Amino acid sequence: MPSTPWRRRRSTDSPRPAGRRWAGRLRRGGTLARQALMVRVGRRSAETGRAATATRAEVLHVGSDPVRAVTIPAPGVPADSVVDTEPAAASIPLLPGEHTMSRRASFALVNACTLSSLALGLLAIFLAMDGQVQLAAACLVACVVFDGLDGALARKLGVASPFGAQMDSLADMCSFGLAAPVVVYASLASEVPQAAAAIATALVAGCAAIRLARFNVSPKDGRFFCGVPTTMAAAVLALTVLIGLPLPGMVQLAGVTLLAFAMVSSFPYAKLARLMKLPLWLWLLPIVGALIQPRMTFVLIVATYLASGPILWMRARRTTA
Repeated sequence: MPSTPWRRRRSTDSPRPAGRRWAGRLRRGGTLARQALMVRVGRRSAETGRAATATRAEVLHVGSDPVRAVTIPAPGVPADSVVDTEPAAASIPLLPGEHTMSRRASFALVNACTLSSLALGLLAIFLAMDGQVQLAAACLVACVVFDGLDGALARKLGVASPFGAQMDSLADMCSFGLAAPVVVYASLASEVPQAAAAIATALVAGCAAIRLARFNVSPKDGRFFCGVPTTMAAAVLALTVLIGLPLPGMVQLAGVTLLAFAMVSSFPYAKLARLMKLPLWLWLLPIVGALIQPRMTFVLIVATYLASGPILWMRARRTTA
């Protein structure tokens, strides 16, 4: 009898012959532990003169779409000899569409309004630190004007872009999330305990950051805001300081805290375009009240708007029940 033919001995460096079958079964599995799969087997260049070694690329699948591919060297393979196979992300243009001279000028004008709001917010902080609280509040009111102007110009001129939206959000955080709390703290520090004023204003800054981040990732509703927008909250705080409400300091501090929680609430608040459709006689009431007692009229308008959110929320719950 002839001797048994020589058979190649399997080593640890050679891939398993049946690997494709069990990898296919794992790929079809739906558990989280089976989402990392070995999808590529490579060999080192023959010019090195060494034995072939394997690398693998782990792909995280969400549904049927891979979201990331990371190449991991096999044991004994230097990390610098492995090339990552992840494709480069495509760059997003700052100004979508045609880059004509008029569109570039319009794009620059809109971003100049955004930067003006940012600069006025910084100026409000400097003035508040210098003790000129009234002038700092006036700068915040100007920030509100420029913040509304850049969005209106971007839509009218047709240069709205994701870059502009992100830049506007960052400017809002500086002007309304930081400058407004600093101005409020400077105005209330002499009337209430400084620790209480610091906590309330820090709460405004934190809620403004949460509000802006949530607004960036949430679907937009053309009729209502989800919570009080940061622009409106900053306008209320600035006007409160500017007109000097005849209210005790602790009452004003409670109002600041309530406004902070209203920003991150889930209550629906009507947008300005929807408020403009109200009957004319409803607009005459605040106008007449402003002529008689402007400060208390302002307080009533703000309180009515804050109360409208819970009322609309309960009404919606009642209709869907």
